[in-house]
Amino acid sequence: MAVYTESGGDLARLRIDRDAPARRRWVPWLVLLLFIAIVAAMYPSARSYVAERRAPEVDVLRATQVIPSAGGSTARPVLVATGYVVARHSSDVGVKVGGRLSRIAFEEGTRVRRGAVIAEIEHADIDAQLEAARRAVAESEAQLAQMIAARDEDARNVERQRALARDGITTTQALTAAESALAVSQARVKSSEAAIASARARVRVAEEALENTNVRAPFNGVVIKKRAEMGETVSPFGVAGQASREGGAIATIADLAELEVQTEVSENSVAKLGAAMPAEVKLNAYQDRAYRGRLRQIFPSADRAKAIVEVRVSILDADEHVKPEMTASVTFQEPSEGAGGAGRAVGAGEAGRTGALDPGGPPIVLVSKRAIADRNGQPVVWVMSAGRAQRRAVTLGPDRLDQVEIKSGLVPGEAVIVNPPATLNDGAVVRVKGS
Repeated sequence: MAVYTESGGDLARLRIDRDAPARRRWVPWLVLLLFIAIVAAMYPSARSYVAERRAPEVDVLRATQVIPSAGGSTARPVLVATGYVVARHSSDVGVKVGGRLSRIAFEEGTRVRRGAVIAEIEHADIDAQLEAARRAVAESEAQLAQMIAARDEDARNVERQRALARDGITTTQALTAAESALAVSQARVKSSEAAIASARARVRVAEEALENTNVRAPFNGVVIKKRAEMGETVSPFGVAGQASREGGAIATIADLAELEVQTEVSENSVAKLGAAMPAEVKLNAYQDRAYRGRLRQIFPSADRAKAIVEVRVSILDADEHVKPEMTASVTFQEPSEGAGGAGRAVGAGEAGRTGALDPGGPPIVLVSKRAIADRNGQPVVWVMSAGRAQRRAVTLGPDRLDQVEIKSGLVPGEAVIVNPPATLNDGAVVRVKGS
């Protein structure tokens, strides 16, 4: 190493220090080689990442599968509508008389039978009235017994007076008095009988008033909403202090054995519907389950403000998953030929508890029409697999609303690109929008 000295000229100040350690010239080269190796190792992944980021974004949907209904029906959809599940028979159960609720024998989900008492109103005053009416009956019956005894005695007295009159022993005046006494006794008996009838009528009135304090289930069903609590004061016009409970209803009971979908169809589409038209019902909560439906009623009037008509669709094979007020979609289908519309209707007993349509033929693969592209006159779809687009030739079947049947070339569950770009090439790197 060159160092400066304190004496001599500029040249004399320079000298080589023989005792200094040797410089390690290989260290910079080692660092450079390590840097090159790291860059070389990262380059392929970096290039792949950049290529992936530059790949076109696409929308992807999966091919779905439909199981034909029993008998091999492949009915085509005609119209799709959304609505809510409702019970065909549903009732807001209220009270007949006002008072304080002393007993409630139900909660949400309680199954009730027709005629069963589900709630009671305090009735101590009516019990007292009923007891008084029954005692009045007993009193009237006792008075009637006395009147009957007096009448019978007067009748025997008349007979004696008539016998004496024939023998000339008594006077006509005595006979007339005996007959008058008998007539009065007979009138008193009739009065006592009327008093008994009146007292018994008052008993029936009190018994009816007592019965009116009981709230009974109008039909077999399930309590789906509890509207009052024990101790609340209720009346036929509502719960005191709670105007939202109209009509004095304390519970809503529904017959879950008959469920249907309440939906609305535009006026322009009503003509597509027919009586007893088959339909497929799906719940938003259970998209993997399909239920058999049948058009039950098209309401006779329309809503001119909304230009819609209300429609009811019966669910023929509802199970425990179907609950009132659930959102559901209804796909109306063309009637199968020779099947009389919906084909053989499958009830809850036949369909079991699976909630799915009975298999009747090979599965049908459906895909959105937006996934179909044309390449040289051949329909194709682009299947996304491992981040790349693969072109797949397919054979198309009939249309089903916004979907189309795929006869061959695609299997259920495969991810297909929707609205594929015209510049998309087979094997090109793509990525799903938002990823």
